[in-house]
Amino acid sequence: MSDADRNSTAYAALLLRVSMGVMFLAHGALLKLGTFGLAGTMGYFASLGYPPAFGAIVAFAEIAGGIALIAGLWVRAVSLLFLPIMAGALLQHLPNGWMFSGPGGGWEFPAFWIVALLVQAGLGAGAHALDPRQVLGGAAASRAATAA
Repeated sequence: MSDADRNSTAYAALLLRVSMGVMFLAHGALLKLGTFGLAGTMGYFASLGYPPAFGAIVAFAEIAGGIALIAGLWVRAVSLLFLPIMAGALLQHLPNGWMFSGPGGGWEFPAFWIVALLVQAGLGAGAHALDPRQVLGGAAASRAATAA
């Protein structure tokens, strides 16, 4: 892979990582806590047949995971840990049909999130990540390429 390809891949991963982080942060903080409140979110999860505590877990996971993605911390792990949350969302929206704009929301948006999370897990953090493993791994890879 050329240096230009590596560079564009690193910035593509950055763009995906930050955009998903902002979306998760907004969904957890603004929608679940700000709009519905913690009690409302927990009540909604209970109305779906889940333990109410799952509402709190999901809200705080979206906030913490969103911040981690934006910062570039534990990106692969966070992306994979979001998969069960998005699989749950997919299952809830599956009976509503394809379009998310329909009543109850459709299943295409959670399905897209699952694919995007898998892509992010495969790409890693990309450019400008605060994860020390990313920085050290990038430096080691750069030295190895220079030595070759």
